Amino acid sequence: MNATERAGEALRWLRFAGEDLREAEQLAAQTQSIPRHICWFAQQAAEKALKAALILEDMEVPFWHNLDALRNLLPPGWSVKQEHPDLAELTAWAVEARYPGDWPEATWEDAHRAVALARAVYDCIVRDFEQRGVKIEGGEPWR
Repeated sequence: MNATERAGEALRWLRFAGEDLREAEQLAAQTQSIPRHICWFAQQAAEKALKAALILEDMEVPFWHNLDALRNLLPPGWSVKQEHPDLAELTAWAVEARYPGDWPEATWEDAHRAVALARAVYDCIVRDFEQRGVKIEGGEPWR
């Protein structure tokens, strides 16, 4: 894949991340929503944004959900590495939001924290894309 194709594929992943984030934010604004669903969409948004960055860097995209491990694969110079050194809480929602287990149910506080963190990760990666010359129309790739 050449650089132009890679940028296009990375933007596609970033668009999916943005759509998941938009869904999480919309659900968080509705009182009848289920907090664990919000947490899961938030985790997915951050995961896809990080994977978009890996694609842009022409790196292998592992089938992992661990956000810290994905972030750590990025080379130096990605601000998400400095600005978000601990994504473990968000990582947990990859499983805990989808399956019953020996963990507490997601609360509205969890949901709002997850959305805020996912938004921060996403925005950080969008800025890094633009610093690398990858233009994102309107600031959000789904627009």
